[in-house]
Amino acid sequence: MWWHVYPLGFTGAPIRETEAEHPEPHRLTRIEAWLDHVVELGLNGIALGPIFASTTHGYDTTDHLSIDPRLGDEDDLRSLVAAAHDRGVRVLLDGVFNHVGREHPAFLSALESGEGAALFRLGADGKPEVFEGHDALVELDHSSDAVVDLVVEVMDHWLRLGVDGWRLDAAYSVPTAFWARVLPAVRERHPQAWFLGEVIHGDYAQIVAESTMDSVTQYELWQGIWHALADANLFELQHAIVRDDELLAAFVPYTFVGNHDVTRIASAVGPDLAPHALAVLMTVAGTPAIYAGDELGMQAVKEERIGGDDAVRPEMPPVPPTADELDGPAAHMLHVTRTLVAIRRRHPWLTRAHTDVVDVANGTIVLRTATADAAIVTLLNITGEAVTLPAADATEVLAGDDVHLADAHATLPPRGWAVLGG
Repeated sequence: MWWHVYPLGFTGAPIRETEAEHPEPHRLTRIEAWLDHVVELGLNGIALGPIFASTTHGYDTTDHLSIDPRLGDEDDLRSLVAAAHDRGVRVLLDGVFNHVGREHPAFLSALESGEGAALFRLGADGKPEVFEGHDALVELDHSSDAVVDLVVEVMDHWLRLGVDGWRLDAAYSVPTAFWARVLPAVRERHPQAWFLGEVIHGDYAQIVAESTMDSVTQYELWQGIWHALADANLFELQHAIVRDDELLAAFVPYTFVGNHDVTRIASAVGPDLAPHALAVLMTVAGTPAIYAGDELGMQAVKEERIGGDDAVRPEMPPVPPTADELDGPAAHMLHVTRTLVAIRRRHPWLTRAHTDVVDVANGTIVLRTATADAAIVTLLNITGEAVTLPAADATEVLAGDDVHLADAHATLPPRGWAVLGG
């Protein structure tokens, strides 16, 4: 279970300003200072955003084999990995292999002399292709042996340093045949490595099968959760969960209710419904991830403009706040997160278990996630009235506020939720 961090924002690194305006060496140590917080949440992995040398936001890479000097150096990453592993926490790196920054030395060389041009994809006019209209992001040529060799070399380098796997940025824009050449070659050297593809749309199961990835990002479930809660239409959640179940025959999806590219869940659905979203995340199938700060109920809205991601990628304190230092809503969300993660840890079979929708209306839903001999029941009420819902054979309240269980039914307060077991 992952704690997802966008390092440049988290550590306060300058994104568009120069480092001279905000000098601070070895910012990666800030993440190391939060590792005990990760463990106390009950999570056992940190999924890092981009940490390699780049020009601005990290996705315009200029050197895949060097740590961004705004964050530190290779020794800082070694220290972070060692400290994580000492706590039983795995480390995932963000590999931006669809494109590079326009200031990448290989691209500058290709412009000046033509050397290295085989790395880049050219359009019919002979000009380099760019990623989704972003002129600063030059696309690599994934039909090129040189690009295959480059990506294998980069992955191998950092896996040998000790990291545990890779998130493949913009994997949906890369031909699956490319990944099918790269990933088996890397696995020959690192058979325990785990590979996650960022896939926003498309046939998830087919992409996994053709690419040989281990998992992809489950954007359908993310959208189903927050849309259903925000629009008071829990039939949409029912549809998303049915779709999530269908994927289990092929792979276990990477599930989330927040990340560095989307509006914070507490802003998307409101602070009082953020626990509902997390309750679903932690009781349905998948490999769940929590975006750093969501466990504290942080709010922020993503905007479609230059700098529109900054609010959802804020600088965090050098050390995590204690529960006593948090205001009421933040302390409550932290407690809810720890409680729900603990339930997930006690029932690891949830990772691959199917979920049945026992009862659903626009404002209420009862989910039963089960195996042949164990079950967890999740109930949501997003109405302004108290409701009584079927308990689906559950006999024990595991989590939830002011929940009453009797006569095979559970009564929830207005805007209430519960997780039941037994």
